[in-house]
Amino acid sequence: MSLQYLKDVVTLQYDPEKCAGCGMCADVCPHGVFEMNGKKAVLTGRDRCIECGACMTNCPCEAISVRPGVGCAWAILFSAWKAEPVPSCD
Repeated sequence: MSLQYLKDVVTLQYDPEKCAGCGMCADVCPHGVFEMNGKKAVLTGRDRCIECGACMTNCPCEAISVRPGVGCAWAILFSAWKAEPVPSCD
């Protein structure tokens, strides 16, 4: 079972019309938010997104937008990078 965070609060947006089918989003997403269906990416787990920005950064077609740096997931990632205690996300 995949983790799901709060329903319908993530900033992730995907425009399949812009997708060229490179598969980078599916390759770099740590939570399997995207899957490839033929030559197009499909957003299969939007509520699993932790808003890390990896998909957007690696999409050469600018088909994906997300506001990294918001929410609990970013706080946890940032504290890990800084080697500081993880803040409470309760």
